[in-house]
Amino acid sequence: MGQFTFTRTDIEGVLIIEPRVFGDERGYFMETYNKADFYKAGITCEFVQDNQSKSRKGVLRGLHFQKQYPQAKLVRVTKGEVYDVAVDLRKESPTYGKYVGATLSAELKNQFFIPRGFAHGFLVLSDEAEFTYKCDEFYHPEDEGGIRWDDPSIGIQWPEIGIEYCLSEKDKALSTLMGRNDD
Repeated sequence: MGQFTFTRTDIEGVLIIEPRVFGDERGYFMETYNKADFYKAGITCEFVQDNQSKSRKGVLRGLHFQKQYPQAKLVRVTKGEVYDVAVDLRKESPTYGKYVGATLSAELKNQFFIPRGFAHGFLVLSDEAEFTYKCDEFYHPEDEGGIRWDDPSIGIQWPEIGIEYCLSEKDKALSTLMGRNDD
């Protein structure tokens, strides 16, 4: 029996992953990645880079992607809680311009798999969150692309958290999906 439950979403290739957690009075143990289990679920990419970020409540990062070197990502929260979003940028896809969102938390220990060809972003819901992710392509700063977090053509329903969202100047300046000139 595998150590994970893989749940398909409304967009082909995007999965929510729940690990099997073994706990007792001492704490817990879980696998966060197992190549054989992930391959059986159709996740056959080779991860080459791990990243981690820490953000405070209200920080919204995204929606980011790489143009010539797209990345598949396996994301999870190790402290706190975030609302995570994947937007389909695959022009041939029937779900082009659609998104899937999921709440990820350290308590739930769930993960989100985002294949190549998607923009990615997240909003911190807890006072603080630490976010980790595996990528199947290296980061290329000259290859960055992005879409506005509030693009009306996508219509992401970000959670209300009682404070104004905090975005970087770079993210505030991003264009809409239809206004992109980075294809």
